[in-house]
Amino acid sequence: MPVVAPIGRFVLAFAVTAGRIAIFASQALLRSVTPPYYPRLVLRQMVEIGFYSLPVVGLTAIFTGMVLALQSFTGFSRFSAESAIPNIVVVSITRELGPVLAGLMVAGRIGAAIAAEIGTMRVTEQIDALTTLKTDPLRYLVAPRLIAATLLLPILVLIADIIGVLGGYLVSVYKLGFAGDVYLINTMDFVEPLDVVSGLVKAAVFGFLVALMGCYHGYRSRGGAQGVGQATTNAVVSASILILVFNFIVTELFFTQ
Repeated sequence: MPVVAPIGRFVLAFAVTAGRIAIFASQALLRSVTPPYYPRLVLRQMVEIGFYSLPVVGLTAIFTGMVLALQSFTGFSRFSAESAIPNIVVVSITRELGPVLAGLMVAGRIGAAIAAEIGTMRVTEQIDALTTLKTDPLRYLVAPRLIAATLLLPILVLIADIIGVLGGYLVSVYKLGFAGDVYLINTMDFVEPLDVVSGLVKAAVFGFLVALMGCYHGYRSRGGAQGVGQATTNAVVSASILILVFNFIVTELFFTQ
């Protein structure tokens, strides 16, 4: 059966990897919620993940809002429904585009950085040295990154939501001729708390996944510089795929009747 054997090997390899990630995640979660804690490390990771990611997330959000307004105007003008542009922009940004694009941007920047840093520590035996000094690597290296990413990504997404709506406002008012006060009133009247809350919940899930994939692949990297490079690539790819998968799952949980 030349066709069945490769499929079987792929399924087994996928099951083994999923099991290892689940065990790693459970161990890291346990270390995250039990003492001793490392608040300085958590704060340092919050600055790294939140503050330094703000420029790329902000640029992504504002241009997404601007393009969304332009594309909506092009499509809605065929049906004389241009007045729906503020509603479409705010709902699209808060529910989907804000959290997903911010998650992907952070996965590319932070997930890769975490995998490279921890992978380098692994191949240079610094993690083994921590174990020798009776310091738990999961508690010292992984837990602070998980906590910081899970807490900071919702804040980043909230800022991205505001910037994205601002991008739609700028294009609609200064290019498409909308009245500024009418645009803002329509935006505020149409958006609901559930739209924003669902996006922030997605952001927390995405932050956890990005940090988890970066830590997991970095922690298990082998083979020197080539292994660290492979771990970095795997961290970004796996985090991006999981973001899209869990985006569907969380959307299903929030908006399916």
